[in-house]
Amino acid sequence: MTCVGRLRLFGMVLALLLLQGCTSLRGPDPADPLEPLNRKVTAFNDVADDVVLRPVAVFYGQFLPTVVRKGISNFFSNQSDVMSFFNSVAQLKMEAALKNITRVGINTTIGLGGIIDWATEFNIDKHKEDFGQTLAFWGVSSGPYVVLPFFGPSTVRDSFGLWVDTKTDVNQQVSDIGARNTLTLLRLTDKRERYLTLSDAVKQASLDPYTFTRDAYLQKRINDIYDGNPPMVDDMEDPDEPVPMVAPNQVKQP
Repeated sequence: MTCVGRLRLFGMVLALLLLQGCTSLRGPDPADPLEPLNRKVTAFNDVADDVVLRPVAVFYGQFLPTVVRKGISNFFSNQSDVMSFFNSVAQLKMEAALKNITRVGINTTIGLGGIIDWATEFNIDKHKEDFGQTLAFWGVSSGPYVVLPFFGPSTVRDSFGLWVDTKTDVNQQVSDIGARNTLTLLRLTDKRERYLTLSDAVKQASLDPYTFTRDAYLQKRINDIYDGNPPMVDDMEDPDEPVPMVAPNQVKQP
């Protein structure tokens, strides 16, 4: 197992062990019963980000020209379209699947392996789907909100989905260990650099960045799962209750 692979495995195993061993830690939000523990993991992640991830991302952004960074982002976005295609099929979203595979075909060929995003120029929309969304589509509950070491906001369901997405990622199929690790680190650095402005704004504008990030993540996941059209909750007895995670294939939209 590679160094990066061990790091991923360590993070996932640690999160699962903490979930099993700390069920007595209860927070005030019903969607976040492990809040005391999650805040400690968040504090750890913040230190790791301040010491390593953010400085590397800042250097990356300053060292590489914008056009190069855009090409790198497009390259990895094209890879994500491959997995979005399979997850779209698994969710019976055939129109989205067709668009995703068309994007891959165009960008991989005339887009030079995805470096140039011609598909977007041709108005072929990107439909991002992951395995966590696929599990939700087939009725798997989200479970409690968790903060994973190094990986950040998630839920129990999405943590498993992340593990599957990681194992099936196009980069992980590269046989050369050095090349595979380089691609993984480059992707993480590119992603962190793109979120520099947003993460700084959250820390500066939020009285409690943890709560803001948690609520934003959970709301985004609901929108992702229901393609921006979550079920109506007007008739719920308690308006403070989270949106029920009914399988999207069982929801009748108005």
